[in-house]
Amino acid sequence: SFKRMFGYIGTIHKETGKNRFIMFFDMIWCIFRYSVGYMDYRVFGFANIKGKNRRTFMTMNDNITISKRCNDRTYFHIFDNKSEFDEAFREYIGRDFLNLEKATADDLREFCKGRETVFAKPVNQFGGEGITKETVTPDTDYEALYKRLCDNKQYLVEETIKQNEQMDRLSPSSINTIRMVTLLHEGKVHFMYALVRMSNGTNCVDNICSGGMYVSIGADGVIHKNAYCDATGVYYEEHPFTHTKFNGFEIPMFSEAVEMCKKAALVVPQVGYIGWDVAITPTRPVLVEGNTLPSYDMCQNYGHIDNKTGVKPRFIEILGEEYFDKSNDTTFKTVSVQCALTVFCLPVRRENHTLTLDKGYPVCYNCLCSK
Repeated sequence: SFKRMFGYIGTIHKETGKNRFIMFFDMIWCIFRYSVGYMDYRVFGFANIKGKNRRTFMTMNDNITISKRCNDRTYFHIFDNKSEFDEAFREYIGRDFLNLEKATADDLREFCKGRETVFAKPVNQFGGEGITKETVTPDTDYEALYKRLCDNKQYLVEETIKQNEQMDRLSPSSINTIRMVTLLHEGKVHFMYALVRMSNGTNCVDNICSGGMYVSIGADGVIHKNAYCDATGVYYEEHPFTHTKFNGFEIPMFSEAVEMCKKAALVVPQVGYIGWDVAITPTRPVLVEGNTLPSYDMCQNYGHIDNKTGVKPRFIEILGEEYFDKSNDTTFKTVSVQCALTVFCLPVRRENHTLTLDKGYPVCYNCLCSK
């Protein structure tokens, strides 16, 4: 909405001192020139970036283009259904799981034996939605628990991941997952970038739409920036709950996690562009889930980038400039103009706060749930 857009203009004005009037027209220009909406305008720091550097930023349309051309949608069900994902990537998930669609209450009782907690998940929800941490004891009524989970469609029950002590220093209330993106092209797996997400210190999930924060990770496995929280719009030098300083924090077993993701990328080669969520346990990195449309904005946060440059040149280096040529794709012509700002979204429909094309690709700048 324009109200939300002007709210962002006011926030950017306070941060940068830039003229509101000029900024408004610059935002409109960026919508049509670069397919960058007002939320990305702020995240990318476009108020401070001009000229050719703006073209180094990968947009939502670019991200969709890569997913559309590198990924075969007929295999998406393996990633969209968490139970199928656990089966396909059993070697890399490092935990036991139970599919309640194929199990009984007695199976659930046996699965929980010797455990204090388990996680129950809907098989097809995103952004941490519907995930609960269940405490189990010898007195637990498993018939009632089984019925409640099935009624809530929480069909996947997983062993609780024990987090590495070093990662607990960031935030002990959640598994602080590392988003690692791989790109499989012409038989070779390329590691693109990594960032770590953490909870605010009270939630049991680290998703950005649940109030979490994130920060980029350098190629050396060390954090060199301050963490950003979408909910507050603030960069933090230290975690507000644990007071752990971000700059200089070393991610344990980072190189092992990169190699694991590169191997996992070959399990379903028909899906070549994947954002992996990785947890670090005391003994090894493990996969939590895989995303067929990795977020494109967090890795280009203005507070985390160097030299005012986005990630698009890295993708062009691997895929080639022609990969992003949408001159013959009328679908993307429509999206670039009409979906960059919500008020222009006429040919798409709204579903659960997410704008989608008829072919099912998310095209909303204003929904954080995919993060």
